[in-house]
Amino acid sequence: MKPALPSDRPVIRQLDEAAVNRIAAGEVVERPAAAVKELVENALDAGARRISVDYADGGKTLIRVTDDGCGMAPEDLPLALSRHATSKIDGSDLLNIHSFGFRGEALPSLGAVGRLAITSRAAGEEAARIEVAGGRIGPVTPAALSRGTVVELRDLFYATPARLKFLRSDRAEAQALGEVVKRLAMAAPYASLRLNDVSGGGDGRVIFRADAGSGDLFDALHARLATVLGGEFAENAIPLDVERDGLRLTGYAALPTYSRGAAVQQYLFVNGRPVQDRMLLGALRAAYFDFLSRDRHPAAVLFLDCDPERVDVNVHPAKSEVRFRDPALARGLIVSGIRQALAEAGHRASTTVGAATLAAFRPEGAGGEAAPAAPPRVYQMERPAPGVLRSAAAWQAPPAAPMPGFAEGPSARVEPVLEAGDESRPLGAARAQVHENYIIAQTETGMVIVDQHAAHERLVYERLKRQVAENGVAAQALLIPEIVDLSEGDAARLMEVADDLARLGLSVEPFGAGAIAVRETPAALGQIDVQGLVRDILDDLADLGQSQTVQARIEAVLSRMACHGSVRSGRRMRAEEMNALLREMEATPHSGQCNHGRPTYVELRLADIERLFGRT
Repeated sequence: MKPALPSDRPVIRQLDEAAVNRIAAGEVVERPAAAVKELVENALDAGARRISVDYADGGKTLIRVTDDGCGMAPEDLPLALSRHATSKIDGSDLLNIHSFGFRGEALPSLGAVGRLAITSRAAGEEAARIEVAGGRIGPVTPAALSRGTVVELRDLFYATPARLKFLRSDRAEAQALGEVVKRLAMAAPYASLRLNDVSGGGDGRVIFRADAGSGDLFDALHARLATVLGGEFAENAIPLDVERDGLRLTGYAALPTYSRGAAVQQYLFVNGRPVQDRMLLGALRAAYFDFLSRDRHPAAVLFLDCDPERVDVNVHPAKSEVRFRDPALARGLIVSGIRQALAEAGHRASTTVGAATLAAFRPEGAGGEAAPAAPPRVYQMERPAPGVLRSAAAWQAPPAAPMPGFAEGPSARVEPVLEAGDESRPLGAARAQVHENYIIAQTETGMVIVDQHAAHERLVYERLKRQVAENGVAAQALLIPEIVDLSEGDAARLMEVADDLARLGLSVEPFGAGAIAVRETPAALGQIDVQGLVRDILDDLADLGQSQTVQARIEAVLSRMACHGSVRSGRRMRAEEMNALLREMEATPHSGQCNHGRPTYVELRLADIERLFGRT
């Protein structure tokens, strides 16, 4: 029986321009932060070197962006408010894009849902102003402006009040707005940016300020990152500059011991454009997966640059995702580039480790709270009389026999002083072992405390990994191949990486439509759930485009082997053993953190120690 046809056939209509603009605004501008992003990107595309962003009530009632860019002529202002009108491209090549904007949607979209005013002045032209409210464009009028452009957006979404219900609190919207400005500040280190909260009227207060950088790109970027992310990130980040097949990776990646509890310091830029690309973020996680536990996240600011025709930026309404012509090359460059930089960092650990250690110390009488700043004390012992000096020298002279109970105590052991030359080494010369687990070493500028078990565990782990890399992963043949039923798409996706899996000891073959046969598994894993392993690999491939599952499980076994084969806590070590451990740490990459990302040593500067005792 045929279904009944509707008596009234739907009529196809052409939407008016105001409705089209409001629909487009819903895609381009979903909150005040998106409006700020579009306007600041326009300013940067105009060559601005000074940009000021003012907002009120989280950007809901006012967003004002002022720049010193090239500006617009009076006759260009109405055209700038027309859909798909842009100076960025000519429309002949949508892949050869060198600017932030290129669609010509932002200004007409903002004018469709808010009250927009643009004042601008180009070189050799008079300043002019145009206003648009709810899609209704007013006339061009004369204005007063020395140079550049001022875009003022008031009452965002007043023309679409339903959208207002989906906005968050003023504070939450302001935070999102500030995050956008900071991302763009990192993308343009040679431009000055300022963010002001003018809620309630008046001059307001400065929320964020970044002055234009100087010097080469790395110097300017390093200074900008110190401003945006803080000095701790800048101190503990390693510079990156690698190139492969026309793709260049630059930026800074933080040491594993400077990891975060959430993915809050991960910033990616493609040809200068901030992006939130899942494939690239997955590559960043993969670069650190051997150095961090699952609950820790790396920190990094990465810039990928290539010929614009090798990447499509027109795949997302907000241009926050991109598509590479060769995604495997981009992913591989991030993983190998970061791993190479971490290896070159050697045993280096985060400076925040030492800072946290010093913060844990409290002088007697501090009561567990930081005391207010005060001039350093001058103790009587620091300016004694001559007689007191002679008595003190005699009292401090070494005794004829060792002091009983110290060198042989159950929890502390002091070795003879070693040759002073060892103090020039990065980890210094071993001086003592305390609590049968911590090595105290003296350096030229302070002291180092080493966790002997964690340090040796990392050294053994790196040694086992080198052996596996040189000799391959041993495979064990299954008496009866394991057949895994999959969809045809999943089976094909798995066979695409069959060669990579074989190098890790996992042998898979096609077994009819939508099924694969597993004939060998990695010997190091012993008895495993083959079905679960295959499905975990497929989950990784679907989520990240690659899988680290097999390698991660093998290295987890190696990590456990390293733990059992390393120097245990509670074992007393001779002086030569302690120094040998220090020297091997200096020569081994990644030895600054254990297999789980925790620090293997703490470095304390003598100047910081002296401040604890009021000696400065």
